Amino acid sequence: MCSTCDGTGVGRREFLKVGAVLVAFGLGGATWSARAAQGAATPLSADEALAALKSGNESYVSHPELCSMDLAAQRNAVAAHQAPWATIISCADSRVPPELIFGGHGVGELFVARNAGNLVDTATLGTVEYGAAVLGSPLIVVLAHTNCGAVKAACDVVTKNATYPGAIGPMIEPILPAAIAVRSETGDFVDNTAKESARRTAKRLAASSKVLTGLIKAGKLKIVAAIYDLQTGSVTYIE
Repeated sequence: MCSTCDGTGVGRREFLKVGAVLVAFGLGGATWSARAAQGAATPLSADEALAALKSGNESYVSHPELCSMDLAAQRNAVAAHQAPWATIISCADSRVPPELIFGGHGVGELFVARNAGNLVDTATLGTVEYGAAVLGSPLIVVLAHTNCGAVKAACDVVTKNATYPGAIGPMIEPILPAAIAVRSETGDFVDNTAKESARRTAKRLAASSKVLTGLIKAGKLKIVAAIYDLQTGSVTYIE
């Protein structure tokens, strides 16, 4: 959190407790030593990390004033070691910066993968596996948002047989099943699709990655889906 903010959120120092212990994970017959981290993983559990994100978002909504951060000190503190306590798969939309919407978190706290539509391709999967297995991040949040352009494009494919140039069409293909599934539901079609797509992505991550599945079974990882409201600033978690 910002170093000069009032105590409306959870302080950054509570999350960055750096030690000299190497963390090892044994998953599916393979063992990785967290040499890349060069220190202890976060002491937070998945539930504690989720509570911190919720608290931070509440602060972002209720006290959105800008405040100063000592970025130089933060940068120096994590230059040799990172211990992010949450991993966020977010849309690339410029209006959805995870570090800000979860309460103004600083350098070294969130491990973030961003692409249009908050989808999971090979690169993103490898990124979140690295965050969980090597860096010890105990929580993955698949973060959709309202009025998403990538989701709207997928909805237009379903309802209008729209086509898109270049790699845009193939990029949004994973969203199409979600759009088809919620097409007849009441409410906003695009937002319903965004929520359904995030929910499906979270379930697919938990089921299809042996690395992540092993961590979940060991009680070291939780994966959840959520949606950010562009108008209100609130993050709602999807069951």
